[in-house]
Amino acid sequence: MDALVWEGETPQLRSPVLVCAFAGWNDAAGAATTALTTAAESLDAEVVAQIDPEEFFDFQANRPTIRLSEGQSREIEWPGNVVLAAPAEGAERDLILLAGTEPNLRWRTFSDGVAEAAESMGVEMVITLGALIADVAHTLPVPITGLASDPDMVERLSLSQSSYEGPTGVVGVVHDACQRRGIPSASLWAAIPHYVAAVPNPKAALALLRRLEGLVGVAVDATELEEESESYERQVTNAVSANPEIQELVQRLEAEQAEQLEMEENLPSGETLAREFEQFLRQRGGGPPQGP
Repeated sequence: MDALVWEGETPQLRSPVLVCAFAGWNDAAGAATTALTTAAESLDAEVVAQIDPEEFFDFQANRPTIRLSEGQSREIEWPGNVVLAAPAEGAERDLILLAGTEPNLRWRTFSDGVAEAAESMGVEMVITLGALIADVAHTLPVPITGLASDPDMVERLSLSQSSYEGPTGVVGVVHDACQRRGIPSASLWAAIPHYVAAVPNPKAALALLRRLEGLVGVAVDATELEEESESYERQVTNAVSANPEIQELVQRLEAEQAEQLEMEENLPSGETLAREFEQFLRQRGGGPPQGP
């Protein structure tokens, strides 16, 4: 990938897993990128490469920003993506994190480059994080759906085989590129309440992070995110209680989710996950990401 600019030599990591999150269509309420940022901060991840945005972004759609450095010199910050190495002390493997913004252009070239870089770094698995808008209540645990295209991975990690058909974001193209190179890949999706999708959702970010920990066996300190999640739920509950119509909606969603869980108690776990994901896809119009 010619656009991948290394800061130094390719990092030597132990059985690395590449975890990706992109701001934009697949990142409702910023949950996926918040989860990845929290992991990067906890593991003291360091930037090892950057993807030159020139080939992949329409700068009229994703404009660069200007900031003052030390109150004097003006610097331009370009939209883009960075690769971070995150050695996980005490774990059996390390992480590589790809963080940034969904590109506007040349998705096939971009995704092939990501898969090529993953291969060169000895990545054993690629996991993407996403969040979508769904009919769920903020008062209940955040539903997390795990999907994979490889049957062995589906069984080993207790995920669901994806049967989704419809529009996709860049994560779908990344998975396709990985599959063509024989790199196992999976995706984790958090469901965001549609009635509060316009504000950041730390509760969903935390749920994604905890599910990721279980998949890769790497512990992440998310104390700050836990505190933000409690504050988020409290503030949303207060706002909902002041609006009888929204309050009634939340109560209905709670009842529907309780009924759904009761119906699924006798279903195998894979069928349960698939059914949950189908529910997520029955979304209201508008808003960010609507599928893998």
